[in-house]
Amino acid sequence: MKWVALAAMVLAVQPAAASQDCTEDAIIVFDGSGSMSEMGFNRLDTPRIFEAREALHRIIPRIERLRRLGLTVYGPGAARDACESVTHHFPPTASAGARILSVIDELAPAGPTPLTRAVAEAAEALDYTRRPATVVLVTDGKETCGGATCQLAAHLAHEGVDLTVHVIGFKVRAEHFDWGRGVNVGAETAASCLAETTGGQYVPAETVDDLVAALSLTLGCPVYGASGPLQRKTPPG
Repeated sequence: MKWVALAAMVLAVQPAAASQDCTEDAIIVFDGSGSMSEMGFNRLDTPRIFEAREALHRIIPRIERLRRLGLTVYGPGAARDACESVTHHFPPTASAGARILSVIDELAPAGPTPLTRAVAEAAEALDYTRRPATVVLVTDGKETCGGATCQLAAHLAHEGVDLTVHVIGFKVRAEHFDWGRGVNVGAETAASCLAETTGGQYVPAETVDDLVAALSLTLGCPVYGASGPLQRKTPPG
């Protein structure tokens, strides 16, 4: 429950943080690695991918009305080197909700986590050195393919024309199980430096409601509540 409260507090207190220009194209970089099929300790939880699908079905139809969206997925794929398995399903497109949901519904999580490569390729697809754009990375963990995540963050911040990378840490877990406190909820992915360096936000999410709120916060324009209406910014005058 504390993560729901945190998300609600962020949305209520800092609506301006979500007030990016809705004319900016955005790409969702989605974690399709094998860990997204995992359940909680002792198999008492739901696979992460099930909850992620539910959250996307709840929020994407609302977000698609506000801006053009594209989708990149990393993890599964036919690449000879599994760490090259990054799939750009489509560039930012109007009314892309149905296409995004179709891909995620059919996704079978597999493979390692080349999130650095995926974010870099998404930035290139957004032509980040020539125009403003947004990347929203949804990940449940750390880079596992040797990518220099924070080095990439510095490069994007230096070379980009107002590229913002938001990072949603979905059910991120620490390396080791803490027998005293149970599973380590609330660990922060090392990919948080992508947000910190590019002026984005790192948002932890533990539940479906949290993930809905996080996607609203990072892609809404602005958002006044996790369950309230997303509103397009009105130009001055």
